[in-house]
Amino acid sequence: METAIVTDYRAHRALLERMFRAAVDAAQPAHRIPACLPAPPKGRTIVIGAGKASGAMAQALERHWPGPLAGLVVTRYGYAVPCERITIVEAAHPVPDAAGLAAARHMLETVQGLGPDDLVICLISGGGSALLPLPGEGITLEDKQAINRALLACGASITEMNCVRRHLSAIKGGRLAAACHPARVVNLLISDVPGDDPIDIASGPTVADPTTCLDALAIVRRYGIALPAGARRLLESGEGESVKPGDPRMANVTTRMIASPQMALEAAAAVAREAGITPLILGDSIEGEAREVARVMAGIALQARRHGQPLAAPCVLLSGGETTVTLRGQGRGGRNVEFLLALALALDGAPGIHALAADTDGVDGAEEVAGAFMSPDTLARAWAKGMPPRDSLDDNDAHTFFGALGDALVTGPTLTNVNDFRAILLV
Repeated sequence: METAIVTDYRAHRALLERMFRAAVDAAQPAHRIPACLPAPPKGRTIVIGAGKASGAMAQALERHWPGPLAGLVVTRYGYAVPCERITIVEAAHPVPDAAGLAAARHMLETVQGLGPDDLVICLISGGGSALLPLPGEGITLEDKQAINRALLACGASITEMNCVRRHLSAIKGGRLAAACHPARVVNLLISDVPGDDPIDIASGPTVADPTTCLDALAIVRRYGIALPAGARRLLESGEGESVKPGDPRMANVTTRMIASPQMALEAAAAVAREAGITPLILGDSIEGEAREVARVMAGIALQARRHGQPLAAPCVLLSGGETTVTLRGQGRGGRNVEFLLALALALDGAPGIHALAADTDGVDGAEEVAGAFMSPDTLARAWAKGMPPRDSLDDNDAHTFFGALGDALVTGPTLTNVNDFRAILLV
């Protein structure tokens, strides 16, 4: 009987991983870029971009573009792919570095002197905020790094973080698009943010921004973030104001969403149906503290298990979005694995419930680990190894927890990014 249970668990894990792989594959630039390309212009074609998927986006564009082009995109270390005409630069994420700073400066230089017959294709995906760290006046790279670390640790949502970033930048918040004027700009975006708002994807370097310096200041105060003097002056004076809707420099900007969390969840749902499992997509933009979201998800899973509501097993509850983690401990972090450990604790070994939580870019937090798997025996196996699960959660150390159990999901760079993927399988 024990062998049969182990075999079943492996089959359930394999199904969860197939769903995750299908979600990632649905957002691959090679599949999404070709149908979204604009017509070639009379003048030059310049390609710019930033994000974890931008290298793969550039490669797909090169392979399908009918005429000459040149340009520069910046991606995360380890995410570059071969390109012949577009320069691919690697930089640090989630905390920016000097390579990203140099790339941002070079990108602004690349779009100088363009005319109305020229075309700029901008390839933007998640991660671009850290990869284009061009500080506003009076702010240093070290200031930006400190502010980024504070934002990542305080529990702020991605919308809040990016509002602050836009108003402390010399390239985000529409400034890069304004620098391209009077050329035509076509944005091709892969969304990694709840709600798919373009201003929040890489902090919106090529789209108009309706938020203000006052909004950014309110967020800073809400989370008690200590700003360097230059950053505070930029916000309080209003000199850090971003490019607003209606600005004439944005008149020739077109934005196309080529991949999103919803597309990824629908691909995973199709895999579930093929396996005879009923899928239910709970939402593609779920936010909140990871452990709190986990408690809610556990409640839904237990209701389905006990009462067949909102649907009966066999089924899978799918969701996306971006949870947050307020760091309290000294562990290795990761919002998806923190969600999963909190889910295991809330379910308390309930039979027949398995789960996967992972980041579609292959990196959960700052770890080169996408996420992890959970099964009904997760807590029991942890106790058998002398690892109190609650202690691991309190120390924000879920990566160590699942790694010790052999339940980590390691994919390497996926070359795309549509944010968190969660699947709770009831059998």
